[in-house]
Amino acid sequence: MRTLAKLFAKSPFAPLQKHMEDVNECVNKVKEIFEALEKNDSESIHRIAKEISKLEAKADTTKNELRNHLPSSLFMPISKGALLEILSLQDDIADDCEDIGILLTLKELTLKEEFKDDFKNFLKRNFETYKLIKIIIDEFDNLLETSFTGREAEKVKSMVIEVALKEHEADLSQRQLLKNIFNNEEHFSHGEFQLWLSILKEIRTLSNTSEKLAHRIRNLLDIE
Repeated sequence: MRTLAKLFAKSPFAPLQKHMEDVNECVNKVKEIFEALEKNDSESIHRIAKEISKLEAKADTTKNELRNHLPSSLFMPISKGALLEILSLQDDIADDCEDIGILLTLKELTLKEEFKDDFKNFLKRNFETYKLIKIIIDEFDNLLETSFTGREAEKVKSMVIEVALKEHEADLSQRQLLKNIFNNEEHFSHGEFQLWLSILKEIRTLSNTSEKLAHRIRNLLDIE
């Protein structure tokens, strides 16, 4: 609680940014787990999945502390409801990372050559979309200094548009990947096929949630 009080004293967005740092640790571990998958390193996959779950729990703790100790008298340039909505969307990204880790431990999988390149491109597009929203959250302090107006606000609005473009690229890459997988369905067992579809869905959530978060922040600049 004392730590949160210090963060709120620094900036009303500092605790939100602290939570995003926790989320970012989860995302970085997801990158690691797919690197382990490419190397067929099952031991590392299981280890990293456990690490992701611990980091997700850490993000949950930060989220709950922020919710429970949000000062009622705090002067905020945005509504508390908006702040908590952004917090919830950030937390969805951490939850998604944990789900990806769990799915990868359910059955030993390999990145088959038939779709490896398309998969890596798909993964890259989703990470790129997330990376942009992380930068936007980091920009909150600059927005505060300019009262959510002016050049800084326009910069963030442009970044929100870029998030939408990146999300669309992720969507296109998913279509290509799915087409490839279905065309090579005979190379997968039924269990592998279904598990891969579940994994792709969870990866896709990274960019979907990032776009939702970006649009919420864009609305914030227009309304709050």
